[in-house]
Amino acid sequence: MKNNVLRIVALGGLLVAASASLIACNGGPAKGMKVGLIALHSASSSTYDKNFVEAFKASAKKLGFTAVVREDIPEDQTCQEVAENLAETGCKIIFADSFGHEDYMIEAARNYPDVEFCHATGTKAAQTKLPNFHNAFASIYEGRYLAGVVAGLKLQAMNPATKKIGYVAAFPYAEVISGYTSFFLGVKSVVNNVTMDVKYTNSWYDEVAEKAAANALIAGGSVLISQHADSYGAPSACEEAGVPNVTYNGSTAAQCPETFMVSSRINWSPYYEFVVNKVLDEEEIPYDWCGGFAEGSVEISELGKNVAPNTKTTVDSVKAELVAGTRKVFDTSKFTVGGQAPTEENMAPNKQWTFDYPAGTKFIEGGFYHESTYRSAPSFDVIIDGINVLSDAA
Repeated sequence: MKNNVLRIVALGGLLVAASASLIACNGGPAKGMKVGLIALHSASSSTYDKNFVEAFKASAKKLGFTAVVREDIPEDQTCQEVAENLAETGCKIIFADSFGHEDYMIEAARNYPDVEFCHATGTKAAQTKLPNFHNAFASIYEGRYLAGVVAGLKLQAMNPATKKIGYVAAFPYAEVISGYTSFFLGVKSVVNNVTMDVKYTNSWYDEVAEKAAANALIAGGSVLISQHADSYGAPSACEEAGVPNVTYNGSTAAQCPETFMVSSRINWSPYYEFVVNKVLDEEEIPYDWCGGFAEGSVEISELGKNVAPNTKTTVDSVKAELVAGTRKVFDTSKFTVGGQAPTEENMAPNKQWTFDYPAGTKFIEGGFYHESTYRSAPSFDVIIDGINVLSDAA
């Protein structure tokens, strides 16, 4: 079936008890254009938001637009107020970076039809049919898989009696489940008999809860930890306990020099620049956009000092296979669900996190699950064998 997602967004803001910054750049094709970015947390406190903000500033410098950043914008009516304020003050494009911003961005888009609203990690753009509201993501599952390969090589070198690892997860959303499953499958590609315990914090950012979850996983026998959470809570717990860890959205080598191994992240600059250039050229922006390694949208960090020997050689080889398409993250021959081979029936995404796909849509075709093919955001939300969800909260 044809890929419906353009493979290559989300930010906004009003100054309401929120930190803000404005970066005016001289020169470039977008000189004179104002573009807004709405971030859930401050870049100084969250690796997730820092990743968005730094890429935004880099794109502003490259293209010359004036970047207006609004930080600490919660997932409530404040987001709509901030987005509409940005529109009122002349922003032609407004991005927002958090899943819970979406409904408020949609309402702002309805009220300001001449402004483009772009939302990262969301799922509703195609359903709204609003020509000025768009979703974007990246095939970060490939980056997490590659980070899992790094972790698998370390686990193999450690050779513990019990091959158990742990994962600190934010929410039981498809985005998070897809992420920790791809990480687990990367580890499993090296150590087939690995198991992984998962603990949810029910928050994108809660340093205390994330640290507590990591400590609980370590106490439960996990010898290596990864995360989908925005603070330094889990990595700091690992550093204190001497447990190797894999982070997300940025290296923690400076904070956790003895235990940091690798981080995967989305580089949002390709998407920012894609949207700005579309507006400059007066061309349509697709409802969904998804970039990967080839577009520079998915990256992994430099390796930490405690990785297994020859890790870089293996990483380079696996990355080349992912880019070429000769290795599929969700290869259905590599995992089972409830003791059974994956099928269209037992892998169908939960409607809570998806939309009504066209009749005849097949998620499993050609021997693999087609993640981010029919929309940009992840849809994989099945718990596969070997992954144990311990609780809904830390």
